[in-house]
Amino acid sequence: MTSGEWTARSITEAYLTRIEQLNLQGPSLRAVIETNPDALVIADELDRERRAQGARGPLHGVPIVLKDNIDTGDRMTTTAGSLALSGWVPPQDSAVAARLRAAGAVLLAKANLSEWANFRSTRSSSGWSGRGGQCRNPYVLDRNPCGSSSGSGVAVSANLAAVAIGTETDGSIVCPSSASGIVGIKPTVGLVSRAGVIPISHTQDTAGPMARTVRDAAMVLGAMAGVDPRDPATAESEMRGLTDYTPFLEANGLGGVRVGVARRFLGFHDGVDQIVEQAIAALRAAGAVIVDPVDLRPSGRPAAGDVVTSMGAAETEVLLYEFKADLNAYLAERGPDAEVRSLADLIAFNERNASDEMPYFGQERLLAAEEKGPLSEPRYLAALAAARRLSRADGIDRTMDDHELDAIIGPTGGPAWVTDLVNGDHFGGSSSGYPAVAGYPNITVPAGEVHGLPVGLSFFGRAWSEPTLIRIAFSFEQTTRARRVPRFLPTLV
Repeated sequence: MTSGEWTARSITEAYLTRIEQLNLQGPSLRAVIETNPDALVIADELDRERRAQGARGPLHGVPIVLKDNIDTGDRMTTTAGSLALSGWVPPQDSAVAARLRAAGAVLLAKANLSEWANFRSTRSSSGWSGRGGQCRNPYVLDRNPCGSSSGSGVAVSANLAAVAIGTETDGSIVCPSSASGIVGIKPTVGLVSRAGVIPISHTQDTAGPMARTVRDAAMVLGAMAGVDPRDPATAESEMRGLTDYTPFLEANGLGGVRVGVARRFLGFHDGVDQIVEQAIAALRAAGAVIVDPVDLRPSGRPAAGDVVTSMGAAETEVLLYEFKADLNAYLAERGPDAEVRSLADLIAFNERNASDEMPYFGQERLLAAEEKGPLSEPRYLAALAAARRLSRADGIDRTMDDHELDAIIGPTGGPAWVTDLVNGDHFGGSSSGYPAVAGYPNITVPAGEVHGLPVGLSFFGRAWSEPTLIRIAFSFEQTTRARRVPRFLPTLV
């Protein structure tokens, strides 16, 4: 665009053509739910602005796909993939959409996702939604794209857009990024506003960029970040966050960096273990100090009064309580004429439309959440305290203090499983839990392949450590260059 060889319009046209060729035709990726009918008009306006006064910044005229739980105050709908919100056009942009527009991005399309960000059933199929159907992995089409930001990951990997925005509560940015062979950044909770994003949990939810390179992801993260009065959690970002992370893109940034290996996340797949060992060797060869192993689990017995004895159990309790409270608040803003204005309304809608909304799996998580009481209940408060203590003070913070670490690594996940609408997902392993529950940053970078299926390496650390993690992740990416382009194979023989 700077040279004049391409324009925002020609690039937007190229992506719309590629969506037309690959989304519902050809490999039928089902990564995109709808395209922006005004995309070309917006691109033309941005081209005129560039000619008249120059570019606003690096995102000027760049087409970006947003997950379909991120409000846009335009002619695109926001539905979380559910037929219950079909036709819902929010009255205003989410803070994320507004910041991207201000940076000059073309909001190209809405991405398919695991319906309700995969908080509907205990045996759901990631990447399936009532509106979008089953999203497919671009490397091997009968394999799962992971979720819940499935369409965002596939759209970037298959080059349906330059970059995409996903959201994560636990694993929903990093897992689909790993499965689709791309970079995903799950920021510190509070760096990016959640205002206008259909919620699960106000203690764990965040939006983040998904891109083919660390550089692209870092540029988008800076555009998304900042204080927003609609989201009190962002107040701390005024002092701790940044709006430009590109200065930390150091190709030789691993010298003297102390990286801990969390081996508790290994052992579920020999191929994944081999990739992690190769990654450790590459980090060490590039100058990193490897501390191997480190143990995130605290020693001793649970604190007196804990309602749970494990971080996972505490997380589940917190998410059920917060999903009911936060979703009810979001749906109540839809106005008195809306059919679905509460979690109870949503459950009833799904029951009335079971043949379309629940042909493969149910809504067990919605039912469990509806049974929860207010956020003042002692059980919720105890679970929240336990989750924070186990993930933060007794988890990531303690481990990094004990070993003087700059980052902790683990496999993001395993190779993609065969999509199974009858039995649901078959997760192998993951390292997303600790940074997700803590609300701390997590970056996944392609690290290798198992039988042609991508596997990512996760780098996570303390709150607000995005600069350090980006420097480490970028240097690892430049050292290994492990990403391979998807080939849309129908199956593995």
